[in-house]
Amino acid sequence: MASQHWTAKLGAYVDGELSLEEERALREHLRECPACSADALDRMQMKRSVQAVGKRFKPDPAFRQRIEKTIATGGRAYARYWNWVPALTVAAVAVLALALWTNHFRDHMRERHLVSELVDQHVSTLASANPVDVASSDKHTVKPWFEGKLPFTFDLPELQGTPFTLVGGRTSYIEQSPAAELIFRLRQHQISVFIVQERPDRIDCAGTLADSGLSFHVRSWGRDGLCYFAVGDVPAEDLKQLAGLMKAPAS
Repeated sequence: MASQHWTAKLGAYVDGELSLEEERALREHLRECPACSADALDRMQMKRSVQAVGKRFKPDPAFRQRIEKTIATGGRAYARYWNWVPALTVAAVAVLALALWTNHFRDHMRERHLVSELVDQHVSTLASANPVDVASSDKHTVKPWFEGKLPFTFDLPELQGTPFTLVGGRTSYIEQSPAAELIFRLRQHQISVFIVQERPDRIDCAGTLADSGLSFHVRSWGRDGLCYFAVGDVPAEDLKQLAGLMKAPAS
């Protein structure tokens, strides 16, 4: 019955229509239920496939000619109102300025929501009795464990001779997308590195450094179509060093 309860919410989850509390609870369920996790992954892949197909449509030349003819016919009627051009220009500039501000505000809020979600996931992992699903400091053990559980692959850094230690990893979800969460230890601190497929509409990895306002830093970067997010209560330079190690070519 519990699985049926969550299965009924998967459609709203994939479409980003759940409340923050419901979304957090469902993410916790997906970590523990392989059946629902696989179902959620199938739904997400189907949604992206439909979006990709929808972008393939291109109007044929005949359609373009009909539009141009309609514009040309209407243009003669609008010529009588040439004296409205200055006012319309001012209005157009105002609309453009409003649109730019709106886009900037939306991007800012989306970034804040993403940072909040990443920190929330990191804190939940630290508080969990079982923070990792595969516990090992050997990258050749951790990386293969993710095969078949995620729709992408990634490389792990060589940490020998560095202050970082790989603790292990687990599957997670970021912005309704399946992700890998890797745990690294630095001195007495734990750092989460989330890896997820880049989605320009929801997930942007432009290499930003953000302060969550909760003593956590978040550093992001992109590589081979994947977004990486490092989260931890360590100085920003430590996250930068870890990012550099992960960006290095795999040996």
